[in-house]
Amino acid sequence: MQNRTRDVNNEIYHQLGERWYTAQDDPIALLRAESRLRNPWVQETLQNRFGTESLKVLDVGCGGGFLSNFLAQAGHDVTGVDLSEESLKVARQYDSTQTVNYVQRDAKQLEFPDSSFDVVCAMDFLEHVDAPADVIRECARVLKPTGLFFFHTFNRNWISNLIVIRGVEWVVKNVPQDLHVYALFIRPVELAQYCSEADLHFVEMKGMRPRTFSKPFLRMLFKGTVSDDFKFDFTSSLLTGYCGFAIKRDHFNC
Repeated sequence: MQNRTRDVNNEIYHQLGERWYTAQDDPIALLRAESRLRNPWVQETLQNRFGTESLKVLDVGCGGGFLSNFLAQAGHDVTGVDLSEESLKVARQYDSTQTVNYVQRDAKQLEFPDSSFDVVCAMDFLEHVDAPADVIRECARVLKPTGLFFFHTFNRNWISNLIVIRGVEWVVKNVPQDLHVYALFIRPVELAQYCSEADLHFVEMKGMRPRTFSKPFLRMLFKGTVSDDFKFDFTSSLLTGYCGFAIKRDHFNC
């Protein structure tokens, strides 16, 4: 693990306001595009595992509520937690169901009882904290046995640094300083270790990449904006962004 000498700029999320959902001249639009691919995958995975059952879901580092609001629309009982009250206000505003329980919490101290949730998610969040192993351990604590832990983060290598950090800075408008910090990126083998230490067993892991040579991608290159038709695809490569899920071990049925 690299020494972490710089802090990621998490203050930007307090200032986005409506731009969480509207900005195209900001890297937050890339996060929206990623969510348009990931959210249906999460719901499909839940249906494959649990059928049509309504599940108790915790979305850690929920930000503006992209995943929380999507899963609430699918009929789940969702709690979204984040340190940014400004982001939570936007998430509540865009919750069409008005059922999501949005609360301000520290991910290292979730203040929920053990085994409270069927599903815990940490999307685009683990690379924003200085102790991801502690966050994963806390997520596992509040997860029921055989419950699912979903994640998305970024690999730590020169390609990821070039594309995810430098490339976004060069191409997209209004990228703040230290949006991402290379030393905080997490190699898949490290994430696997953190999960194993938290009693979580990996089930699936796959990469994500932008759909290159499409009109929206070319528009981003030439204009610096990310339009609403910008798309990501899943890939077998874990070199840059990657997501997946793990299951909490049930020791009573080992």
